[in-house]
Amino acid sequence: MIRQLSIKPIYLAYLATVLSFLIFSWTIWAQLLFLVSLIALVIQYDRRTCLKVFFILLFFGGYCFAVSSWTTSKDNSLPPKVGQVQMIADTVSVNGDRLSFRARSNGRKYQVYYQLTSQAEQVYFQKLVDTMQLSIESEITEAVGQRNFRGFDYQRYLHYQGISGILEVSRIKSVARAKKVSFLDRLAELRRRLIVYSQNHFPKPMSHYVTGLLWGYLDKSFDEMSDLYSDLGIIHLFALSGMQVGFFMGLFRRGLIHLGVSLEAIKWLMLPIGIIYAGITGMTISVIRALLQMMLSQLGLRKWNNFAACLLLMFLLMPYFLMTTGGLLSFAYAFLLTLLDFEDGVGFKRGCLDALSLNLGILPLLTWVFATFQPLAMILTALFSLLFDYFLLPFLTIAFALSPLVSFGFANPLFQLLEDLLRFLGQLVGGSWVFGAWSLGLTFFTLLGLGILSDPRVKRKGFICLLVIACFLGNKHPLQNEVTVVDIGQGDSIFLRDSLGKSILIDVGGRVSFKEKKNWQESKTDANAERTLIPYLKSRGISKLDQLVLTHTDADHIGDLETLLKDIDVGQLIVSPGSLTVPDFKKRLLALHKPIKVVTAGDSLSIMGSRLYVLYPQAVGDGGNNDSLVLYGKLLDKRFLFTGDLEKEGEEQLLATYPHLGVDILKAGHHGSKGSSSPAFLDAIGARVALISVGKDNRYKHPHQETLERFEERGMTVYRTDQLGALRFIGWRHWHFESVR
Repeated sequence: MIRQLSIKPIYLAYLATVLSFLIFSWTIWAQLLFLVSLIALVIQYDRRTCLKVFFILLFFGGYCFAVSSWTTSKDNSLPPKVGQVQMIADTVSVNGDRLSFRARSNGRKYQVYYQLTSQAEQVYFQKLVDTMQLSIESEITEAVGQRNFRGFDYQRYLHYQGISGILEVSRIKSVARAKKVSFLDRLAELRRRLIVYSQNHFPKPMSHYVTGLLWGYLDKSFDEMSDLYSDLGIIHLFALSGMQVGFFMGLFRRGLIHLGVSLEAIKWLMLPIGIIYAGITGMTISVIRALLQMMLSQLGLRKWNNFAACLLLMFLLMPYFLMTTGGLLSFAYAFLLTLLDFEDGVGFKRGCLDALSLNLGILPLLTWVFATFQPLAMILTALFSLLFDYFLLPFLTIAFALSPLVSFGFANPLFQLLEDLLRFLGQLVGGSWVFGAWSLGLTFFTLLGLGILSDPRVKRKGFICLLVIACFLGNKHPLQNEVTVVDIGQGDSIFLRDSLGKSILIDVGGRVSFKEKKNWQESKTDANAERTLIPYLKSRGISKLDQLVLTHTDADHIGDLETLLKDIDVGQLIVSPGSLTVPDFKKRLLALHKPIKVVTAGDSLSIMGSRLYVLYPQAVGDGGNNDSLVLYGKLLDKRFLFTGDLEKEGEEQLLATYPHLGVDILKAGHHGSKGSSSPAFLDAIGARVALISVGKDNRYKHPHQETLERFEERGMTVYRTDQLGALRFIGWRHWHFESVR
């Protein structure tokens, strides 16, 4: 049928891809690109061909719309409560006293969380390998949506994973073996058995490489090394794809040949074997893509026809695959490999040029998604690919096969040596370059520019090359002023940067610990800053801050200090004299080996062609709430007052010194608590806008209703991070306000 269209399959796949983005995400760029693509189709092809293509696109669009509507309908019509769920075996994860897994109930899939009540319960779920039916008491909660600009949207992620909601389980009443278990559930059970077996029969860190390279699973205890692999730009070596699929499917093929199976029979046997292999590696998009391309090549489809057919088939198997980071990057790499046509290249020079082209081609997408790029990733990937694909993968396969007979603990020091080498490389190479998270439009135009540069018919490429470089530099150093209250949950972190690149961060946030846990209850969790503050700073192109102001010593303001400094360099730490009277805080500061400046009332920090003046404290305090550093200044056309956790007593002292302090925008003290933003203080400063940095549904019930009523009585506009996400003022001469929601 496609041959009768007089249009190449890759063009049809391209139109289908743009249409899928239009329906699933409905962005302005998808609308414009689809419109331009249709105009190009009408100009290039005859009416008959266009009508046939329009009919196919109409059918495909209807399919995508039906999928989107069905998924949205399930998400929006959740039952009031869920009492019975069937676990998906290979999604079980135990992290300290926290159990998580995915489960099905009445045709819907849920992400389930449960706090384990005993060590015996922990051990039971760690060893669990079967599909179980659970009777539970639970509450359906809403996934956290996007909270910061260019931040992670957990709600959107679950939607594209086909997960309707989150179940917070308060009690597990009973656990029994599921009576009805599908073929896919059997594969999940098999994968779970292989993972548990590998974890129990191989020592760490060797077990991480067994589960990661053979079964596509890495647990939380590997997070530190995962971060290191990410910084070096080689974490994709654990994403099972072309080389691993080729290795294992080739192994199966050779085995069948040795058993005397005919080549024609092998061609068809590879399909069920491929399905089983996909199942025991987690049904990941990259594995399924590699398997599909391999199967299609056996049917005679090559290069662009192979890629186009794979792309179209993936829409049937996993409609949202391009809406996920893994799916997008997997197909982007496959596209570039097809475009560059490595098979026709000869010689070392051509290989280097192809590798360079591949890394440059993927760079805009990497910066759009991650905001960072490791310049040595090309060299490190080449070196470690040889190690992983030609030594580790075969060795671990043999080790796993012989593990019932032979203990391979003697090989563990080799993996420890590998990780020591990686740590040394990490220190030697340094972190990834931070380019900032690109907008979709900038990504598109940069990809277009790189495409033009790769076209041999284009002679004068200097101007295009300069534009591409300007895109990188412009995103790294945006010529704008900004004041952003980052949504870090319950805490404070405020980012300021001027158009010349001077940057100041006020506080870093952090979690407050309320109770001690036993050893078995301790879990490995990401610091709050790793999920909120650091990604935002990197998305803005920040790899180094000029100054970091630590207003006082509360954990929700300075708890993630060390975490921040692992990823973001800081030129100078700004503290109050009172904070240095807190022994633990002073010890932490000295251990950082960073320049420290102690400021008092009357000092100032320069930014945006103006100054932020330190108004408070006027005397040495205790590092607590009413010893918070208070900063004041006119930035562009507005007067800002940043008050830390200042409460009524501190506000009175501040007004005693500055009785006529005029303010336009107030960062409300102590997250809008009852004891802050007193009536006399608000009347004196005359602020028109209040910014409240506060966690959603926080245990302190901040902001307090009485405080909100005081703001309302004075006609103040209130912006809250728990309701709006991150709050940002941006502009050149005048401020423009925007929020995530």
